[in-house]
Amino acid sequence: MELIYTGRILFLVLFCIASGLWAQQKISGKVITGNELDLTPVLVVNISTGKSKLSDMSGKFEIEAKENDEVRFVKEGYYRVDKKITSEEMNSPLNIILKRMEIQIPEVKITYKPTGNLAKDNQHLNESRKLQTLKSDMEDYMKSPLDQPLPNNTISKTFTGHDYNVGQVNLFGVFNAVSGLVKKVTKPKITKANYNETQDFLKRVKNEVNLSFLKKYGMDEEQIDTFLLYAEKTRSLAKRYRKDFQISVVEYELKIAFGEYSKMNKLEGTRE
Repeated sequence: MELIYTGRILFLVLFCIASGLWAQQKISGKVITGNELDLTPVLVVNISTGKSKLSDMSGKFEIEAKENDEVRFVKEGYYRVDKKITSEEMNSPLNIILKRMEIQIPEVKITYKPTGNLAKDNQHLNESRKLQTLKSDMEDYMKSPLDQPLPNNTISKTFTGHDYNVGQVNLFGVFNAVSGLVKKVTKPKITKANYNETQDFLKRVKNEVNLSFLKKYGMDEEQIDTFLLYAEKTRSLAKRYRKDFQISVVEYELKIAFGEYSKMNKLEGTRE
């Protein structure tokens, strides 16, 4: 009887250890873009579990995953890559290659022949004030958030059969509606930050965000402050994140800004 009891305990311990090892499986590797000057990190997302990690500045990454999980690699200005993990890839590092998005420049055709009269040629070639105003208004409209619901992409009732759900309570729909209302209430509204709010936000960034990647490039406190002001100006960080401060998101924005900053400023130190 005692041997049976001891055997059950041993089986339970081995089962827990095996479950823990299975749950903690990880994959690692490196993302290659072909551009050594592009120092911005890559966002690695396990679509199957919802977990995400940032690669380091050289593209190396590590994330929890198991066989048959779908992992996505996202980087600004590049086509994203989706990868389904196989059993062979669980035991060897991955090499992911991202391709840069092409920017197509439309062909320009000149139909007007200059006359030599500067006033006449300038009047013909320059856009009218109405056209300039229209383009400015269209640009503002395209950048503004969607404030009207999109039309439903549904089939007319004339071409559908009888709906047996008529009169039934859709509990899933009610739950989604309540969840949407809660998110709208809890999500803070984005507003422009004043001087004091911006200074408080930058102090919080220095206190809570890991800025060690800046010090690896030989940046002292004064240079770090200068970079943070640059990142704030170019990425509108205080406006977007002072009310909804998420360390991982702010760190990702800083690394994107650092990629551009490093191209304009000569920095010393070693890459990660």
